[in-house]
Amino acid sequence: MNSSDRDLYTLERIHLSQQPVHQRDLARIIGLSLGMTNAILKRLAQKGLLQVKKINNRNIQYVVSSKGLEEIARRSYRYLKRTIKNVVDYQQAIDRLIQEVSARGFRRLVLVGNSDLDFIVEHLCGKHHLAFERTPALPANGALEGEPAAGGPRAFVLHSENMQPPEKTAMRSASLRSLFSAGIPVRSREGEPEE
Repeated sequence: MNSSDRDLYTLERIHLSQQPVHQRDLARIIGLSLGMTNAILKRLAQKGLLQVKKINNRNIQYVVSSKGLEEIARRSYRYLKRTIKNVVDYQQAIDRLIQEVSARGFRRLVLVGNSDLDFIVEHLCGKHHLAFERTPALPANGALEGEPAAGGPRAFVLHSENMQPPEKTAMRSASLRSLFSAGIPVRSREGEPEE
């Protein structure tokens, strides 16, 4: 996590807290040393994103300022825009793969493992007239249930992005993780750090 991410995370934790947050508690929540947490809080106060109110000699209260709330909203909006762009890129990459799979004569696609993108894969299979199935794992022998003995339409196996891709990818399988790492460039607009 870079310093910009830590700053935002710290602001969010303070803002979302139902009770006053102490430095020690905040350090534990964000997983940093007390000294590093103190430095972050000072930097946020200097930027005007955080207000520091001394309650007594032992207690200090931290409150996210209106400028801090604007910063949280701005960064959250940028994150949402990037997420939507990534989903569109993933959808296009999966669509190209499924079109190719359909063109090669497969009539069934089996998604192996849990995937955050299963709804996209299922939708695109329907669009390209492929039967869609999910399975948590392939059997040790790699055989799929309902697979014809020989010559008939076979299933294409797609490993989820949450699984380690197989070392050898057969002509009838692919990996979402490999597809994304090879096929989707990471983009950022000029002046916007990639987070």
